[in-house]
Amino acid sequence: MRLGIDLDGVVADFNKGWVDRYNAEFGASLSSEQITTWDAAADLTHFDDMSGFWRWAEGGDHASIFRNLETYPGAVDALGRLSRNHEVVIITTKPGWAVHDTFAWIAEHRIPTREVHMTDTKWRVPCDVYLDDAPHQILDIHRNRPEAVTCRFVRPWNAPVAGVRDIHDWDEFVSLVEGRFC
Repeated sequence: MRLGIDLDGVVADFNKGWVDRYNAEFGASLSSEQITTWDAAADLTHFDDMSGFWRWAEGGDHASIFRNLETYPGAVDALGRLSRNHEVVIITTKPGWAVHDTFAWIAEHRIPTREVHMTDTKWRVPCDVYLDDAPHQILDIHRNRPEAVTCRFVRPWNAPVAGVRDIHDWDEFVSLVEGRFC
């Protein structure tokens, strides 16, 4: 099967990454546990809006925010196990300035994939199973790919969607895929 896997919020801990960097650069004491909404950075930081946050995240004269993210526990191991019998297709949304850092991150963490898509319309990449955390992506994939299994990686910033499978950790996702949706 083709498994459409999101990166940030699913494989990579984007929120911990930006919070740690923000705290180091601005002497703040934010915690990733404070993030309970999709665009929380606009509410938790000194930036006037998300545009200001993204200008900062680009990195200027050093790597973007996407280059040095940690992986979630069990993510890379689970993808390795799944890649033995399935195609792991990375489908992520990234600004143009983050493309090179994203490919470097994928290589450094040895994400087992031969196919990477950076797009805002993830549902256009055909897969049998999708795993995402973005509320708008979950809805779009479920609406536009009714033949596929859409999975929501449960996070504080997303809510249940009728007909979408809730996934709480990587072992649960592996069990779902290997059990062929039982």
